[in-house]
Amino acid sequence: TLLFFMLMDSTTATAELGWTVYPVSGSSDNSWEEVSGYDEHMNTIRTYQVCNVFDSNQNNWVRTKYIRRRGAQRIHVEMKFSVRDCSSIPNVPGSCKETFNLYYYESDSDTATRTSPAWMENPWIKVDTIAADESFSQVDLGGRVMKINTEVRSFGPVSKNGFYLAFQDYGGCMSLIAVRVFYRKCPRIITNGALFQETLSGAESTSLVAARGVCIPNAEEVDVPIKLYCNGDGEWMVPIGRCMCKAGNEAVENGTVCRACPSGFFKPTQGDESCMQCPINSRTTSEGAINCICRNGYYRTDSDPLQMPCTTVPSAPQTVISSVNETSVMLEWMPPRDSGGREDVVYNIICKSCGGGRGGCTRCGDNVQFLPRQLGLTKSRVYISDLLAHTQYTFEVQAVNGVSDQSPYSPQYASVNITTNQAAPSTVSIMHQVSRTVDSITLSWSQPDQPNGVILDYELQYYEKDQSEYNSTTIRSQTNTAVIRGLKSGSIYVFQVRARTVAGFGRYSGKLYFQTMTEEEYNTSIQEKLPLIIGSAAAGLVFLIALVVIIIVCNRRGFDRGDSEYTDKLQHYTSGHMSPGMKIYIDPFTYEDPNEAVREFAKEIDISCVKIEQVIGAGEFGEVCSGNLKLPGKREMFVAIKTLKSGYTEKQRRDFLSEASIMGQFDHPNVIHLEGVVTKSSPVMIITEFMENGSLDTFLRQNDGQFTVIQLVGMLRGIASGMKYLADMNYVHRDLAARNILVNSNLVCKVSDFGLSRFLEDDTSDPTYTSALGGKIPIRWTAPEAIQYRKFTSASDVWSYGIVMWEVMSYGERPYWDMTNQDVINAIEQDYRLPPPMDCPNALHQLMLDCWQKDRNNRPKFSQIVNNLDKMIRNPNTLKAMTPLSSGVHLPLLDRSIPDFSTFSTVDEWLDAIKMGQYKENFANSDFSTFDVVSQMTMDDILRIGVTLAGHQKKILNSVQMMRAQMNQIQSVEV
Repeated sequence: TLLFFMLMDSTTATAELGWTVYPVSGSSDNSWEEVSGYDEHMNTIRTYQVCNVFDSNQNNWVRTKYIRRRGAQRIHVEMKFSVRDCSSIPNVPGSCKETFNLYYYESDSDTATRTSPAWMENPWIKVDTIAADESFSQVDLGGRVMKINTEVRSFGPVSKNGFYLAFQDYGGCMSLIAVRVFYRKCPRIITNGALFQETLSGAESTSLVAARGVCIPNAEEVDVPIKLYCNGDGEWMVPIGRCMCKAGNEAVENGTVCRACPSGFFKPTQGDESCMQCPINSRTTSEGAINCICRNGYYRTDSDPLQMPCTTVPSAPQTVISSVNETSVMLEWMPPRDSGGREDVVYNIICKSCGGGRGGCTRCGDNVQFLPRQLGLTKSRVYISDLLAHTQYTFEVQAVNGVSDQSPYSPQYASVNITTNQAAPSTVSIMHQVSRTVDSITLSWSQPDQPNGVILDYELQYYEKDQSEYNSTTIRSQTNTAVIRGLKSGSIYVFQVRARTVAGFGRYSGKLYFQTMTEEEYNTSIQEKLPLIIGSAAAGLVFLIALVVIIIVCNRRGFDRGDSEYTDKLQHYTSGHMSPGMKIYIDPFTYEDPNEAVREFAKEIDISCVKIEQVIGAGEFGEVCSGNLKLPGKREMFVAIKTLKSGYTEKQRRDFLSEASIMGQFDHPNVIHLEGVVTKSSPVMIITEFMENGSLDTFLRQNDGQFTVIQLVGMLRGIASGMKYLADMNYVHRDLAARNILVNSNLVCKVSDFGLSRFLEDDTSDPTYTSALGGKIPIRWTAPEAIQYRKFTSASDVWSYGIVMWEVMSYGERPYWDMTNQDVINAIEQDYRLPPPMDCPNALHQLMLDCWQKDRNNRPKFSQIVNNLDKMIRNPNTLKAMTPLSSGVHLPLLDRSIPDFSTFSTVDEWLDAIKMGQYKENFANSDFSTFDVVSQMTMDDILRIGVTLAGHQKKILNSVQMMRAQMNQIQSVEV
């Protein structure tokens, strides 16, 4: 629709127009004359007419009144007129015309007079000669039929405040019926997702006036700024660019509105697409969603498209069938009844050896072989070999899929128990020469990896290298050594050995070649060893004397063997209980060039792939930021970025990157994941996955009382699983605390902070870390042996894990409250332990106490902790028994979770002490302003004053009960 704005319209005049004519009407020239007439609709209008065709040299002008242009640059004039056909006039002279001229004259004010501007083409500016398309003539009926013509002309540019129009007749018979003067604007429109306001047309007919569009609400520009051009006729043309609805919004009403996706719908990207309904098992929390959140118990992987339904973990495999063959077994099973809605189900095999006098079942050692593999099986069968004979095994067949790692619960499994049959021992793998002479060789060999029973003896077979195996000699040995005599000097012999049990002989070992001495070699060795023999005799006497002294000293000091026994057990644990395929942690500080460790364990990322968005904190070496990482061929992901501040020393750079060298060796869902490092550009960066909820201690404080016990146990289980993985890799964390656990949006907890350099520095101002034996130690979280002797082991990490449990169950309370570090050390030495937090189940506090065993040998392993927590999750009834509230005044030394009310002078102080200060006004407004009144409060009272959070209700009620018990005790003492 074209927009025009009227400057003058002669048809609306209700009185005479009063235009100026020349020559003056009524003179001899008989110029333009204003008369009343009718338009084509027979409406009365004022017109101007002239008809002096019989006089030659006509020059008749009529000039409009002053017309203000109102900002217009191009003016349009619409003229309605009629013209008499010259041929229809009898005796018409040759000067008769059927056209007239249109002129305009610009002026900043209304200054025209009857003589100015002069009635000639200059100073007037001619617009055009106007000719009639149709003219009228005399008709036979005796009347005239008037033909009305309409012509539009435009002119410009005009720049002064206003103008006059003039119409020149030079010999015609015509009537100027109506004149309308207007200018054009391009209308306000919404197109291509943008709003364009009214825009004046250009000064020339070919002018294009650029107009910048503004995206409609909830839309944004695509590629280039959006424009339209307004031409001289008030028409939009030449669109450039466009706006599209943002993610979470769809175009409606012919693209003029971007409407937020309604609840239950989402739109992940910018564009013209419509909102999509949330896939199965997902929902939105508000309008305008860009994705749908999975419902509780359902998950989505990073690679799952947002349109895909949320899925869950599979059920257990069905019908496990075992087929035992001596020390091997074939397991087969049926797929789970419910795959969780996914097609990527695979299977893991957990092998446990049961019985054997060890009490309970333990994980199988890494000597057990799985074909094709133990984890990630795509087919529903596996062949397991190298088991022990006459041993009972339990095999758990786990079903997992792409979202199993997001579930806080262990995968569901089906199990089968088998007992292996009698079997011969496995092959002896190692044999070496102990000594040799000219006619004998002494050999030693290792016990078979799989004895499969008691070794009765060994059979050694040998023969000369140049002879046939059929001429071999065999000897028996009750031990794993043998002296073979009667050999030829300087000869090479082939040896093989095999073990025998009640089940018979195992297979022979591989062939090994050993050579006896020649006579010349033997004589030379005797001469060389003679001085050594004499010296050894003297040294032996000295050794005997020293041995006696050591025995005496050890007897006096009691010679505590506990440490060596623990060391032996630790060595056994790390060497014999590694999971199959498990890597061993390598300390990056053992590299001669630490940069080599970074190159080996951390992926280098090009700085162009990293975009820092904002600073979210400060670390030991520089700022901690959030941002985006876009690797070639992969989706953009949100990451955390640690940066190394400028001006660093080489040692600071090495210490900074050591954390990446450590972190890069780990791959577990409950250990923070390293994406890579930037070392070839500035600043140097460590890039990790982003954890939306930050550190665990802060997160818990911000959500005090908001989680169920099962949810808290699920968090603890995740932390224990991550620590089990680190312990299996022989990595000792040393600083396990809630502040070093990060939480993502799915409440998955991950172990972090592997920067151990703080333990080597003495200038830190953080009171958490206190000097002890030349290093900084977090006293409140550290085991006694680590504080006293710097003995950091997985067992000391277990102690720290017990403190983390206490932090979680108390929603981020500071361990040992306001006690000094020395007070904490003294209390622990006196066997005092932290009391159970409020509403802490007995089972969890007992697990904490197990972690705080003084003898580290008695503390549970992380694998046992994970199993215990799994049992609690599977059987929530075990978490219902709470620790009873003490009613006595003599509280345990460390039970400061509920303070003694008598140490406070007002109820407000007491509320601050139990961290419920936000309810001061509630108490005061309800007249609970004295301890006597507060001590009688019930749950109904607490609800009535406006405490709505369940966790806060319990905390206040427990504190009130303690206050009541303390007051009763004080009264009984006074009596």
